This record gives sequence, C-alpha cells and structure tokens, in this order.
Amino acid sequence: MHEGKWDALQAGPTSSTSPTQKQNGPRILGLTISSPTAVHPQTTATERSFPRIRSKFLNELHKVHLPSWAPVALGFLTVLLIISCILCACRKFIFKKRKEKGGKEKSEKNGINMSDVKDEGTKQAVRPGTDSEPQEENTESKQTAKLGKLLYTLDYNFTDSALIVGVIQAEGLAAMDMSGTSDPYVKVYLLPDKKKKFETKVHRKTLDPTFNEHFTFKVPYAELGGKTLVMTVYDFDRFSKHDAIGDVRVQMNKVDFSHLTEEWRDLQKAEKEEQERLGDICLSLRYVPTAGKLTVVILEAKNLKKMDVGGLSDPYVKIHLMQNGKRLKKKKTTTKKNTLNPYYNESFSFEVLSEQIQKVQVVVTVLDYDKIGKNDAIGKIFVGLNSSGTEQRHWSDMLANPRRPIAQWHALKPEEDVDAELSKK
Repeated sequence: MHEGKWDALQAGPTSSTSPTQKQNGPRILGLTISSPTAVHPQTTATERSFPRIRSKFLNELHKVHLPSWAPVALGFLTVLLIISCILCACRKFIFKKRKEKGGKEKSEKNGINMSDVKDEGTKQAVRPGTDSEPQEENTESKQTAKLGKLLYTLDYNFTDSALIVGVIQAEGLAAMDMSGTSDPYVKVYLLPDKKKKFETKVHRKTLDPTFNEHFTFKVPYAELGGKTLVMTVYDFDRFSKHDAIGDVRVQMNKVDFSHLTEEWRDLQKAEKEEQERLGDICLSLRYVPTAGKLTVVILEAKNLKKMDVGGLSDPYVKIHLMQNGKRLKKKKTTTKKNTLNPYYNESFSFEVLSEQIQKVQVVVTVLDYDKIGKNDAIGKIFVGLNSSGTEQRHWSDMLANPRRPIAQWHALKPEEDVDAELSKK
C-alpha cells in the first residue's frame, strides 16, 4: 500500500506537468528549475547538418561523367583569354603614344599655318619656342579670323555725285545664338555725319549669308575724301538688343574710284556707335486674311530719351496706316506720365483687304506730351512697304504666319530719317 502511494507520488508530477513546465524544467516546491543544456541540442544539430550536405554534394558531383576532351577545351579557352588580354593592353599603350605624337605634330603645323596667314604687312613665320609676343599676335589673329569676312563693292557715279556701296556676301561669321548659328544683317553708313543709314535684309540661321544689295549715298566728290565707310554685321534678335558681330571700315581717300572696287575684308571687333539713343518700342502685329483685319498692339517702350526738364517724359504712341503717301487712318494710345519706360498693352485694329496688305505701311511714332507747346517726337519707325532691316523682317514674319500675333522690339529712329524713307517710291 505504501509502495503504491510512493509510486503514485513519483509518477504524479510527470503526468500533470504543463507544456511550460516541460520547457523550463522540473518544478520542486513551487520553484521551476531551468535546464542549463536546453539550447545545445539545436546548435549541435545545425553543425552536424553541414558535413552531411557537403558530402552529399560531393557524391552527386562524382556521379557526373565529364568527357575526356573537356579539360583540354577548358585549358585552351583559358590560354586564349590570357593572350587576348595581353594584346588589348599592348594595343592601348601603342595607340596612346601615337595619339600624343600626332597631337604634337598637329599643334606644330597649326602654329606655322597661323603665322603664314597674317595681315598684309606682316608676313613672318612663327616657330614654337620663340618669344611670347608673336604668340600673342597669333591669338589675336585667331580671334579676328573667327569673326568672319565680308565681300563688298565700291563705285562712284560722277554724273550723279553718288557713292554706290554693294554688300555682296559674308563667310564664316561668328555664331552668336545658342544653336550655333546667327541671323545676320548689315548696317551701312558714312562717318563722321551718319546722316543716312541703310540696312540689308535679315538672313535666318546662317553663317554664310548672300545679300547682293546696293545702297547709294549722295556725296560730292570733293567731300568724299574726308569720309569713312562703315559696314557693321549684326546678329538679329527679336526680343533683345542686336549684337554686333564685327565691322569693316574703309577710308574713302584710299580708294581708287577710276574703276569698280570689289574686295574681301576680315571683320574687326565692332566699335560702339556713338549716337544718341532714342529708346526702343515693342509692338505686336497680327493679320487675318479672311477677315481683312490688321491688329497692332503697342506693348511697351523702354529707355526713352529724356524730353522734360525734370529728366523724364510723358510719352504716348501714335499709329498711322498709310498707302501711297496718304494717311488712311490714325490711332493713339493713352499718355503715361513721368516715365521713360511706359507700359501700354493697347490694341488697335485696321481693315485692310488681302489685295492691299502688300501696299500699306504702318507708321509708329513715340511723342512727348506737352500741355503748353507742341508735342515733340521722341522717335519713329515704320513697317510694311519699303521698310528695311528688322522692320521689314517683322512685317514678313507677320505675313508668313496669318492669324498669329508676332511681337518684336524695334530701335526708334530720328523722325527726319524715317520721313525721308517714307518719301521714297
């Protein structure tokens, strides 16, 4: 009896133990004693698994039967790979040396060629290793050569007392636009008076334009010797100031007018024009052929000439539609007080039939309003028939893009110069 109870007591804890007690170890008098060696069976099992996997992999590898020629092929491929690497390294090294030698020879040749292409009076050979002065002259000649060259003609009509200047073509002009091209045109005038200025047509996106335009200056032959002809090549820009690419200056006392002169000249760095700036005006042109409607929008003006005592002006703009010297219609903007940079954004419409659009002119005059005296003209431009330069380009762009407004800045010209151009038939 006592033995049965003792057996039951010994068997009791094992049968009634919970899973947590099995994990933590035997419980004696309400305390659980954790087994110190509970983790070790897991680590020993993982360690024992690696040799088994390795031996299994080696057994499978031994079962694969490689053909007898496989080791020979692998060896042959290895040798080929090594030889190709050596050849590539040698080839790269040899070509590098050749390029260095070729670059030196080219630089020497270029130095000699640039020394040969000198101005007419200086024909000296520049060799590498000489003083720094010839090298500086070389760099200067390179810069001037990069501007391009201009072909022009000169003739004098003794019966009419007229100098005839022909702007024929230009070559190798400097690229002034981001696209690597320019929009060149040529401005022609005589110094020192600058009474008359002529402009060629603008040629789009070219560095080798052909102009073939002729201009006539009424100058007595006795006064011609004291004048200088200036032909400046500009890069046209619709929304900003036109950049001067370079110019050609010809002293009239050095020209033989007994025959026609035709000559190429390299462009030199253009000098700043010493003239009074009248300001600039921005306007938009739009023509709808089907409706016969011409719309002129006066947007703004800037840097206008100071007309008042206080150093400001009261500018307004007058627009005339003209045909055959007659004023067909007249419009004007509001007056902006005490400013040299007025903003208008005022639109004006004119009815012009599509058959007549090629025969009309739009004359734009900026005036300074005066309460007491006469309103003085600050400057003037016109677009349309017989216009030239940027004005002619603006009119052509409008006709080429019907129903689309074309905006452009224009430099104001003296009123008398524009009136003289308008009087031409």
